[in-house]
Amino acid sequence: MIIEIDPKSIDTRKINQVVKHLLAGGIAIVPTDTIYAVVCNLHSPKGLNSLALFKNEKLNKLKFSLLFHDFSQLAAYTAPIERPIFRLLKNNLPGPFTFILKANTQVAKLFSSSKTEIGMRISDNAILDAILDELGQPLASTSLHHIEDEIRVYYSDPSEIYEHFSDKIDVIVLGGIGLLTHSTIVDCTEGDAIITRQGLGILSE
Repeated sequence: MIIEIDPKSIDTRKINQVVKHLLAGGIAIVPTDTIYAVVCNLHSPKGLNSLALFKNEKLNKLKFSLLFHDFSQLAAYTAPIERPIFRLLKNNLPGPFTFILKANTQVAKLFSSSKTEIGMRISDNAILDAILDELGQPLASTSLHHIEDEIRVYYSDPSEIYEHFSDKIDVIVLGGIGLLTHSTIVDCTEGDAIITRQGLGILSE
């Protein structure tokens, strides 16, 4: 199913269609403030397993990040955040960043793994934000491409996304041309903020 949503005039009925699919354990391609991503409801075992299957990985080996609607939602999945790091998050989110933070035990349980840290995002994309707001739960997210592969145009162009992925994913949310740039990854697990991958986001202290 292709669901086209205008980010400047969001149709709540279409958002509800996407949310209903995610609540039923489906996975979906959605726009972010960088490249398009494939997501599922974090609290859906069926969705998590489908996400892992899409990437041809075991769930406990899946490379993923969590997408949040706001900071109160984010805090429910992390270990206590020190004040300087929290100030850094507030100064840069929403935005094109993935912050690596120490996770609480809930994250490890959800992914049947021993993960102690996790990538966290609050994306500056109106469509994604509307989905997260209506869903009321975070999304687990992974890239459309394999990490070692070059980002190609079909990861950002709606018509190309449809051509390449319509036979693999039931719901594709098209919200305009995406970017061919990753988020900036900032590791905050050791107390200081260390940029491990420079992407679109320019870190503001």
